[in-house]
Amino acid sequence: MSAQTFALLDVFVAAVETGSFAAAARRLHRTRSAVGKGIARLEDQLGVRLFVRDTRHSTLTEPGRLFYDHALRASAELLSAVAALERTRDEPRGRVRITMPVAVGRRCVAPLLTAMARAHPALELDLSFTDRVVDVVHEGVDLALRVGPLRDSADLVARPVGEHRMVVCASPRYLRAAGTPGGPTDLPGHRCLVYARNGRLKHWEFVDAPGRTTGVAVATRWRFDDLEAIRDATVAGDGLARLPTWLIAHEVRRGTLRVVFDEPHPLTYGMHAVWPRMAALPLKTRVVVDTLVAQLPPLLAPVLAPPARRAGRAARAPA
Repeated sequence: MSAQTFALLDVFVAAVETGSFAAAARRLHRTRSAVGKGIARLEDQLGVRLFVRDTRHSTLTEPGRLFYDHALRASAELLSAVAALERTRDEPRGRVRITMPVAVGRRCVAPLLTAMARAHPALELDLSFTDRVVDVVHEGVDLALRVGPLRDSADLVARPVGEHRMVVCASPRYLRAAGTPGGPTDLPGHRCLVYARNGRLKHWEFVDAPGRTTGVAVATRWRFDDLEAIRDATVAGDGLARLPTWLIAHEVRRGTLRVVFDEPHPLTYGMHAVWPRMAALPLKTRVVVDTLVAQLPPLLAPVLAPPARRAGRAARAPA
């Protein structure tokens, strides 16, 4: 394989995995024309047609599928060689593509990583904020942050970077009007603000004294797919919310929100850094992971004021 052919492997692999030259161009930060010309040069050098093209999609030919299998192995070997070389350097360099959930990414992760990157001038960050579960391998992502249980995958490696502790909170205004619930069993009579994605609602989960996880169905008229919007509506007195402590710490310190009741076993969701499995993790990615492991946990679990005292019986909020 000539040096020119080898240099075009990343263009070919990106075109296969994304399904179109336009999507490959977005992944590689190039123009669609540059990707198309790169594929045409590769086909000329190999003497075969790799793709059948139409206006929207590119489909592999039989020789293209055969070449793709070998190209993947060659790319993996190249990545391993680059990672081995980077381990001999003291300074991380290059671009790291990282995807993360929107709210925690903006509030906790991005400030941490940008501060870290200031100390490494050769390190580039490409941060993407989305609550969608990104396909790390096929979308060319170096690192993803995910909250909650992980699916088993032979293609990915995961490392824990902290835990989200969930609490029920409300504004003093709401509690004065509706009363303070003493525990999960009082929640069905209250107005609750609920997170929902794609129209799917989840019960609020709690861990009881024996350690069993149970779900509580809560009444809600307002549903959101954004945690910060829920927090803002809760501050305004519109209902109770089940939110992570990192999102409401500032409001609790100011007194605009209160933790409503204590829980014998706080409900927590683990947060993991996830990356494609490879022989060796590049230094540029490893320095990001090490920073998250060392510095993110206390940001996700700030110390809050004790729960609000229950004033009399738990009142039921109007429907």
